[in-house]
Amino acid sequence: MNISNYSQAIQSIKEAILKSRYRAASLANKELLQLYFTIGEYVSINTRNKNWGKGAIEIISDKLQQELPGLKGFSATNIKSMRLFYETWELFFINRPPLADEIEIRQLATAEFENRPLSTDELQSNENRQPVAVEFNNEQKNMFLRVGFTHHREIIAKTKSFVERMFYIERCATEFWNVELLKYHLKSNLYSKQGQLSTNFNRVISDKDLQSKALLSFKDEYLLDFINIEDPADETDERVLENEIVSNIRKFIMSLGKDFSFIGNQYRMIFEEREYFIDLLFFNRQLQCLVAIELKRGDFKPEYMGKMNFYLSVLDELVRLPHEKPSIGIILCKTKNERIVEFSFRDTTKPMGVATYKTASELPKEYRNILPDAEQLKNLM
Repeated sequence: MNISNYSQAIQSIKEAILKSRYRAASLANKELLQLYFTIGEYVSINTRNKNWGKGAIEIISDKLQQELPGLKGFSATNIKSMRLFYETWELFFINRPPLADEIEIRQLATAEFENRPLSTDELQSNENRQPVAVEFNNEQKNMFLRVGFTHHREIIAKTKSFVERMFYIERCATEFWNVELLKYHLKSNLYSKQGQLSTNFNRVISDKDLQSKALLSFKDEYLLDFINIEDPADETDERVLENEIVSNIRKFIMSLGKDFSFIGNQYRMIFEEREYFIDLLFFNRQLQCLVAIELKRGDFKPEYMGKMNFYLSVLDELVRLPHEKPSIGIILCKTKNERIVEFSFRDTTKPMGVATYKTASELPKEYRNILPDAEQLKNLM
């Protein structure tokens, strides 16, 4: 029998192997987090209650290295990180509001981890503090356990609120961020920028739930670190940028976020016997709509809005299926003037947004090529 006849069997076995590996990795990560959480609890109880003297963690770390030669991950710094890990998340797992003194312990632990004293704001916030409700559902717990300890450590050190921490945990769990990519987004404060995209969604999308989802589905700025091209003075050649994106379409989808499916580039539409081409066309499963992206090498110009408004009208008339929501357009520019964008949105009727992008040549060296490479993507997908 020809080998091609076994293609379905090969595919099925391959999927089973990949799923098994993923489950094994997930279980291993879960077990490791539980171990660190338990050690963190033990260390927290004994250090916060003064059962251990000064320098106890350093002594324990050294002794562990002697007892278990070659042991990795149990330096004094890491053990302190385990303590902070426990003190940050303990109350979220036992589902009760934190007490004022417990909140102060968390702040002290974070300040110690960052090698700084408590700030004036932190000290003042402990005065007359009221307990706050804690919510941590099963879906959040599952995502929490899929994220590595190093990721958790960075998130704890660089964020303050539960909502902000869960934002980064969800992104790490669903978009397979490595630690360097997480550091970049923490430094650029992606959380505060989310939903800050310049759009007309509030005016043209009447469904409030869809409006909220649409705002959260797009970013104000996109990291395209897989593109390494110099921007010439001539702004007309967007095809170079488009070709780079298409050649790295999986990485581009990962930079867009979850739920985007690529339909094609230079997507051809015929209207009134004339041809029109959309640079990039996607479908978003969460929004249930087509997403047209127009690429611009230079600054945003008001005339881009009229062209996109027209494209979306044609898409909705000729391409959109009856059950799908109205199409959304994103103009991706090198730079933009917010005031010009705001005025350009006036009198538009289709949902549109204007975002900017950064390429590899504009990023600090340590943040270049931090999206997974082809082999990593193949394993992740």
